[in-house]
Amino acid sequence: QRVPKYDQTIHVYGSIDELSAAIGLITTEENIPQHILDFLYGVQQNLFNLSGEISAPKFKSIDEKTVTAIETFIDELNEKLPPLKDFVIPGINKSSAFAHQSRAICRRAERELFKLAEEKEINQQSLKYINRLSDAFFVIARTLARKEGEEKIWEHKK
Repeated sequence: QRVPKYDQTIHVYGSIDELSAAIGLITTEENIPQHILDFLYGVQQNLFNLSGEISAPKFKSIDEKTVTAIETFIDELNEKLPPLKDFVIPGINKSSAFAHQSRAICRRAERELFKLAEEKEINQQSLKYINRLSDAFFVIARTLARKEGEEKIWEHKK
C-alpha cells in the first residue's frame, strides 16, 4: 500500500535507517571491544527485522528472548562501570560520541514508533526492544568513554 512521504510509517522507517547508519559509524572505529561489535551487528539485523514487522504486521521477529538479551547485555556492561551520580556530557572520544549520537537517534525512533503504535498494531516486544536499546547505547557510550579516561560529567551551576 502506497503512503505519502509524510506518513508516520515513513518517519519510523527513516529513523530506523538513520539509527542503523549511526551504528555503522561506531563499528568503523578502531579498538571497539569485540563483544560490543557483535552486539551492534546484531542490533543492525534486528532493526531490519523491526522494519519488516512494520511493513508485514504478521511477521514477528522481535520476541521476549530478544528483549531479555539486550537487558542482559546492559547489565553486563553496567557491572563494569562506576555508579552514575550526574549527567554525562558526550564527546570524550569519537566512538563514545557516536554511541551517544546513536542513543539520541534511537530515542527519536522510539518516539516515532510509539506514535505509529497509536495508529496501527505494533509488536509489544518491539516497543520494549527499542526502549531498552537507547539504554544500551548509553552504557556503550560510557564504556567507550572510559577506555580513554574519565567521562565528562555535567558541572552544576552554583
